[in-house]
Amino acid sequence: MYVTTQFQAAAQADMLALVAANPLGALVRLGAAGLEADHIPFELVPPSDAAPYGLLRAHVARANPVWRADDAAVLVLFQGASSYVSPLLYDVEAAGGRVVPTWNYAVVHAHGRLRAIEDPAWILGQMTRLTQRHEDAQAGWKVEDAPREFIDKVVRTTVGIEIAIERMEAKFKMSQNRSPEDRARVLAAMG
Repeated sequence: MYVTTQFQAAAQADMLALVAANPLGALVRLGAAGLEADHIPFELVPPSDAAPYGLLRAHVARANPVWRADDAAVLVLFQGASSYVSPLLYDVEAAGGRVVPTWNYAVVHAHGRLRAIEDPAWILGQMTRLTQRHEDAQAGWKVEDAPREFIDKVVRTTVGIEIAIERMEAKFKMSQNRSPEDRARVLAAMG
């Protein structure tokens, strides 16, 4: 990814925070027909000695061929906030009219190798954690609220995936190349 110095995210913590706040990732891999992408909600496991950049865990339908890319190099794209920026938000007069529109955005690219996991206990645990994370802010539905035989069937028709993140890169393009006054106007307009 092309990233100029002013838009680089220097801290790994900032990259991990974006992933945690925006868990729907686009997993890109080389498939039989060329590049293929699947949008999958991920669970981020924090960095450890064994995985210095952390782990991405998810589950997919067994019918989804993505899990067959076991041990393949993959790229997962995470998109944070983004917005069109009108040149009218800038001090047009001070710039002598030399302004153009742009787009502000924050993205993280996580590189690693996909590992397919068919262990039912692992899959159920991942489903439970991912559900709990998102249901805690909702009504509080739990996997255990569904009939056990139904959940067992869902687990049998599901495959887990885990990606040990080997490398991360990010671009946080938030008008850093503009004056403090221009940045303040852009921020105010974005609400």
